[in-house]
Amino acid sequence: MSVDIVDLREFYHSPLGRVAEQSIAMALSSLWSRLPEERLVGLGYAVPYLERFRADTERTFAFMPASQGAVNWPAGELSDTALVFDEELPLPDSSVDRVLMVHSLEFAENPRETLKELWRVLAPGGRLVIVVPNRRGVWARMEHTPFGSGRPYSRGQLTNLLRETNFTPAASAEALFFPPSKIHSVLRVRHAFETMGRRFWPVFSGVIVLEAQKRLYQGLPVAARASRRVFVPVLAPQGVPTTRVR
Repeated sequence: MSVDIVDLREFYHSPLGRVAEQSIAMALSSLWSRLPEERLVGLGYAVPYLERFRADTERTFAFMPASQGAVNWPAGELSDTALVFDEELPLPDSSVDRVLMVHSLEFAENPRETLKELWRVLAPGGRLVIVVPNRRGVWARMEHTPFGSGRPYSRGQLTNLLRETNFTPAASAEALFFPPSKIHSVLRVRHAFETMGRRFWPVFSGVIVLEAQKRLYQGLPVAARASRRVFVPVLAPQGVPTTRVR
């Protein structure tokens, strides 16, 4: 089941969502520091994290799946958002350097096809970072956050999926060790939970953050694939039959 764009935006505007964003952003910064003059695409609802890299990149796009919906981003500027089907991205081959997937893979209809499409649009040596709910974590069991919806993954499942789609898994990080509670006293001690969790129980993190690199030395089968989705604008005029009175 996919999460609506309105629910995602409301979550990240809540106190719990803001501290969750800080925890995940810290894990991301351990994998990516700066992206000078690179092309970055965020797939899913990656907007809260794209802001941290946007100043250094050549350009940054926010691609949001049609099943989820889309919002304009960045606020107050020309929109860099596109509503897409994640198995048919509107990009030429080898056109971007980095892809950040957040609230995306766990909702994908066909995760393998989605990753194959990302392999296509990534440049040689391009890098992909995936943020997914951890199957062993508490957050995947709580439905009041977006991480409690969709298909959670274990580290082994995610690693195998990446290898099957011609990616080489590389560095990884963990985040969200504190309980997904809305109680302010719990949120105030989240730093202690995060520190102890990374040291003593990393296998029980709320999310897994895994980086992978596009692999070039393996041959790929070539097969023609017809588009399975056609998007029709909601307000497209369809015409109304009329009757003339003579």
